[in-house]
Amino acid sequence: MIDADGYRQNVGIIIVNKEGKLFWGKRVNQDAWQFPQGGVRVHETPQQAVFRELKEEVGLDPSDVRILGRTKDWISYDLPKHLIRHYSHPVCIGQKQIWFLLGMVGDEAKINLDCHETPEFEGWQWVEYWLPVQNVVDFKQGVYHQALTELEEHLQKFWLNEKNPVESDS
Repeated sequence: MIDADGYRQNVGIIIVNKEGKLFWGKRVNQDAWQFPQGGVRVHETPQQAVFRELKEEVGLDPSDVRILGRTKDWISYDLPKHLIRHYSHPVCIGQKQIWFLLGMVGDEAKINLDCHETPEFEGWQWVEYWLPVQNVVDFKQGVYHQALTELEEHLQKFWLNEKNPVESDS
């Protein structure tokens, strides 16, 4: 869906493991790395889009992760002029994204990059929290910084809960 201003609605997915490392995917046939992301379809909520994209791009089910947080509002970026498809209608000048931070609670062996007929990623690794900001394509760096900054507080709560789980009195 492209809004009246020319921005495609999209979700961004940041997956964190119990060591605080982030899933970082290598794009197919490119020397480019990024977080999973994808468009929000008509009549789909951002949360529904997250779980659909998570399955398509990474092969994980909702039971493999826990939502730790999401950005309060849309974060947008403009595409460089050479990437704008002026022949498309409506013309998309960039994306606006809601970002979700997902805690990995399942087995990372379930990560499967071949769940969709056209995979987005050909490789992946766990990386330090702030590494993606400097290593994503330059026009996305501001969005990555804003999303990681806003979601960092949720990461710290996840670490505390995983290291010191609440014990039941039963």
